[in-house]
Amino acid sequence: MTSAEQVASLSDCVLEILGQYSLGGFQSESINHEFNSTFKVTTDDGQKFALRINVNSARTLGNLNAEIFLVQSIKSVATPKPVANRLGEFVTLGWHEATGRKLNAVLYTWLEGEEPGDEPTDEQLFALGAAMAKLHAETLGMVLPSGAELSDYTDFFWGVDDLLTGDASELSSQDKALVSAAIVKVDQVVTELREKGILRPLHADLHPWNAMWHEGELAVFDFDDSGIGLPVQDLATSLYYLDTPEQDEALLAGYKSVAPLPEYTDQQMKLLLLQRRISLLNYLYETSNPEHRDMIPAYQEETLKRIRNNLTS
Repeated sequence: MTSAEQVASLSDCVLEILGQYSLGGFQSESINHEFNSTFKVTTDDGQKFALRINVNSARTLGNLNAEIFLVQSIKSVATPKPVANRLGEFVTLGWHEATGRKLNAVLYTWLEGEEPGDEPTDEQLFALGAAMAKLHAETLGMVLPSGAELSDYTDFFWGVDDLLTGDASELSSQDKALVSAAIVKVDQVVTELREKGILRPLHADLHPWNAMWHEGELAVFDFDDSGIGLPVQDLATSLYYLDTPEQDEALLAGYKSVAPLPEYTDQQMKLLLLQRRISLLNYLYETSNPEHRDMIPAYQEETLKRIRNNLTS
């Protein structure tokens, strides 16, 4: 299916899910269809919500329960909050005919504003870095309730299937060996960092498309990748998406305005950035999003080039 056809195939599923809430009359419109699918829901009395349906995500019910607990617990940073359905539950299921399965969904309160996106200002990046440091402080020592669990980010692919080096891989044997060598190097770095660091729940995908800027204030959303790991892993994920040293410095300055940076060497950070690159290539093979799958040839070529350069250096 094209992306438009995929969104259209979700229409009955959306109606079934929203029918389990006490919303009255409403309208829904697709606002994002990538890894998951998100719809803006506007009720007849003017209330707005964001409905996220886990289309590609393999998150378990325990993962979703942990995500919901996490966003409900956070006080230091503005986040959307989950909305309970008529049964008092925060995870709602809807049948999706095209895939022949029930999909998990969570309805969240709406965040006003705009995503900083591909062109964040230094002020927005400073605020994002500060928000990350606040989250790290707030989740330190957090204990998840019964029925809630997060993936341990010791695993290179953070709990998803390895589609690059296993039997299902479409890479050549030479390229698989190259990726495997990079994984070994990254695993060594993560082991080193864990010996000195303190694990805690992480957002794990804090970039300018997962933040909302409104009247000079920043809010953070999309905790779908949240897991247990080290603050430096969170930091590396965010730095991966930035384009210039000036942007990096703005984010780091924001973090340092709240707390000291986690300890890491330049080479450790380079390998964590490489890990993000490889994980995103793995995602391209995993996703059903046609536009993303079209990115595979060019993205794969550049990824393998970066692996070679890093291993050589």
